[in-house]
Amino acid sequence: MAQTEKSARSWHRFYAAGVPQRLSIPNIPVTGLLDEAAQRHGRRTALLFFGRRTSYRALRTAVDRFAGGLAALGVSRGERVALVMPNCPQYVVAFYAVLRLGAIVVPTNPLYTETELAHQLNDSGAVLAVVHEAAFPTVDAVRDRTGLREVVTASLGDALPGRLRLLLRLPLRRSRELRARLAPGLPPGARSVPFTTVARGRRADPGSAGPVSPRTAVAVLQYTGGTTGTPKGAMLTHRNLVANAHQVRAWYPGLRQGRETMLAGLPMFHVYGMTMCLTVASLAGARTVLLPAFDIGLVTRELRRHRPTLFPGVPPMYQALMAQGRPRLRGLRSVRYCLSGAMRLEPETIDAFQELTGARLVEGYGLTEASPVVLANPLNANARPGTVGIPLPGTEVRVVDERDPDREQPPGEAGELLVRGPQVFAGYWHEREDSARMLHDGWLFTGDIAVMGPDGFVTVIDRKRDVIIASGFSVFPSEIEEVLLSHPSVADAAVVGVPDAYRGETVKACVIVREGHGLTERTLTAYCSERLAAYKIPKIVEFRVDPLPRNLLGKVLRRVLRDEHRNA
Repeated sequence: MAQTEKSARSWHRFYAAGVPQRLSIPNIPVTGLLDEAAQRHGRRTALLFFGRRTSYRALRTAVDRFAGGLAALGVSRGERVALVMPNCPQYVVAFYAVLRLGAIVVPTNPLYTETELAHQLNDSGAVLAVVHEAAFPTVDAVRDRTGLREVVTASLGDALPGRLRLLLRLPLRRSRELRARLAPGLPPGARSVPFTTVARGRRADPGSAGPVSPRTAVAVLQYTGGTTGTPKGAMLTHRNLVANAHQVRAWYPGLRQGRETMLAGLPMFHVYGMTMCLTVASLAGARTVLLPAFDIGLVTRELRRHRPTLFPGVPPMYQALMAQGRPRLRGLRSVRYCLSGAMRLEPETIDAFQELTGARLVEGYGLTEASPVVLANPLNANARPGTVGIPLPGTEVRVVDERDPDREQPPGEAGELLVRGPQVFAGYWHEREDSARMLHDGWLFTGDIAVMGPDGFVTVIDRKRDVIIASGFSVFPSEIEEVLLSHPSVADAAVVGVPDAYRGETVKACVIVREGHGLTERTLTAYCSERLAAYKIPKIVEFRVDPLPRNLLGKVLRRVLRDEHRNA
């Protein structure tokens, strides 16, 4: 029996009662999630930003007005609009307003350099950008090299409650610090249209742009692939995003419609934050506590004030909170469910976090090309620490031979992970060859090496592109990194494959030593030799002072380390 048949029959028994094995996904645009929430929970708070509340009804009105303002600026169906902002009410309003017009959202990291920003604006063909004031100088510097017709600037200060807006005007040290972070202002003569001006536009009729075909219409161009080279725009349709929101909602068996509070510490310009903290939150009628950045002081304050019940994140977030100690974690006692993604979640972190807070913390798996959530551990005693869980409702997965994708691997054997489901993307923007390599007969080739257990639980081992082939042997960097990190003198470590004339590739370890500890290459390799086969032991050890290069969610960028070695 094929693995897909086994997992399709068996996965659902691990979830709590009430989780459907199959889902009926409505044929609606992404804005339909907000419209339904406004209809069902109109008076309920949708957004909380430094204490300022926005109801679902007020949010929908703001979206329709901003959509009317964008239309007056010439934005039309199919055009791309870049959002260059951190988490804030203006981001949520602009996101839904762009989609209301049948246009396409291009989420953009506000910390991008000029080179990164210019590439994304040009590749997407963005005609308008909605920009946080702090990111305006970078956008303005590249504007004439792009196709931008207009730039709309948003001040986070405008979204603050009255008492904090008043504080911004006072000549106090705290006020100066707050202005620098939230409302830095614009240079004289800045070529921009204020967000507040666009937001006063004539309210757009929800159907004024004409019907959108959810199955084929692209909603979001989410850029990915920065760890392998030039980022590519993954085309996520309205159907993809609505489906994944419903899949994640079904995975939460105990979720209380209209009664949950989501802590949005993940950036919404990242696909993980967009789905968990924006579309899933709307579908659930949750109130969302918006954090413009994961500042530990701000997080602990918002935990105490608003008592969130849902907290999606990444391992470094949970570790940073635990480092605060039990007294400062009292606000986390309200949290019921935490889903961790983006990188490996150590079982020790799960145990410590649950013991400190009482919240259930589980690991899941996703990728941009799947909107992004694919697998997750059940939110009950059936969770398997060390695995990324089982497929979400409506999702199929297979593990196949890397060299022969028609041959499925038996349980316990490593191979490439394939995914099929309604959340799988429509391909890459302007990249037909890359799209063809990733998609075959509806199956998404993830490029991740995984093992599936007999009961359908999946363990992700490594990225296919990161696997080191040394003298014909496959070496998984994560296995070696786990050994290195277990050494008491190692604070951080990453492993990459580098060219070798004899072995083809050889193993290089980049290591950061704990402060006050001494460690030599001979000592470290001897430690590894007691725990690893000879061909897996690092042949090159580089002791680093600078931190390892990581992406915005904390994942090590092995490509950068390989490039550094090549250019040394």
